[in-house]
Amino acid sequence: MPEVIINGTEGRIEARYHHGSDPYAPMALILHPHPEQGGTMNNKVTYALFRTFVNRGFNTLRFNFRGVGKSEGRFSQGEGELSDAASVLDWMQVYNPNASECWVAGFSFGAWIGTQLLMRRPELDGFISISPPANMYDFTFLAPCPVSGLIVQGDADTIVTKSSVDDLVYKLSLQRNIVVEKKIVEGADHFFSDHLNVMAQYVDEYLAKTQSKKTRLQA
Repeated sequence: MPEVIINGTEGRIEARYHHGSDPYAPMALILHPHPEQGGTMNNKVTYALFRTFVNRGFNTLRFNFRGVGKSEGRFSQGEGELSDAASVLDWMQVYNPNASECWVAGFSFGAWIGTQLLMRRPELDGFISISPPANMYDFTFLAPCPVSGLIVQGDADTIVTKSSVDDLVYKLSLQRNIVVEKKIVEGADHFFSDHLNVMAQYVDEYLAKTQSKKTRLQA
């Protein structure tokens, strides 16, 4: 899992990258939670997402937003962090020109940034949003949502309200040809303390299902 340094709009971006063995392996970009609340690419949920995609054979990258770890710059309320994600995605595409798919996955603040990236990068094929902060940030830009995806939340989450996520899933599910699944992890808080394995299992099962469906369609 080599460290890589990527050039962003505010300087270097610190990242960790796993390159799969298949030259046509899909790509996955993993986004961490709020930088001003201790969020880093080594966050447990972020790392669990990273390992789940790696184990599925994806070329997978997680990185620190500007101002975190060795990444240069300062927190900029989401606009700069979206730019960071776009720069990292550009880097991944250069090194994986034959990738069969491109996914984005994010936790909390990272889920908000990830869904914004969906609207700006039509090459993205799917998304995973863990504890998306729908009661804190505006998600109305997802109209229409361009691709299907998975949302996971703990039923003991006291930071992100269940009703706000339910409303988000409902609105996205009204769109034709878009399927947004929601999984609830019983007993889990916002950070999935002692429930990371269940969260990762739901993500892995969703990826297995979508990859299997793609294989059948190509057969």
